[in-house]
Amino acid sequence: MKENREIVLSEQEIQDICKDFGKRLTEELKNEEKTPLFLGVMKGALNFMFDLIKRIDRPIYTDFIQISSYAGVQSTGKINLKKDFDMDIKDRTVVVVEDVVDTGISMKYLIDHLNENYQPKRIIICALFDKEYARCEDIKIDYCGKVLKENSFLVGYGLDYNELERNVPYVYIAKPEDIDRWNEEIQK
Repeated sequence: MKENREIVLSEQEIQDICKDFGKRLTEELKNEEKTPLFLGVMKGALNFMFDLIKRIDRPIYTDFIQISSYAGVQSTGKINLKKDFDMDIKDRTVVVVEDVVDTGISMKYLIDHLNENYQPKRIIICALFDKEYARCEDIKIDYCGKVLKENSFLVGYGLDYNELERNVPYVYIAKPEDIDRWNEEIQK
């Protein structure tokens, strides 16, 4: 079935991005006094986070936060904090690992949440994809795997359609017939 899919990032390209980011982040974080925290945004960024942190050559902490704004293929525009994290990050560098930054509304919410409630030293944003054409909020992505120029619904490698397709090791564009098939699967 892979041969019929429009692949946006192959498994090898994803691993190359993780290696590059790991090397660069290791260098950037080498002189941190406090151990940095890598904060994965669940659930979409889990695969990316796990592959990325294997390439960080220094001690780090990891934790996860879960926010949601999507229902199916559409952003609802309303942010819901589903799971916060427990670690004290005051004066600690936090690397937020995200799958896709599109409108920036969720990322702005997350940055504001961290700054207002936890006072980190600084926040570094690391995203696999940047849908810069969709940006509503002024968000700076420090590490970006791929900038997308067109509006496509992506699945695979953690990105999902109603929880399906997260386990695919590459990212591809979902077609309408894929969504129809998944909707049938969900009804089972």
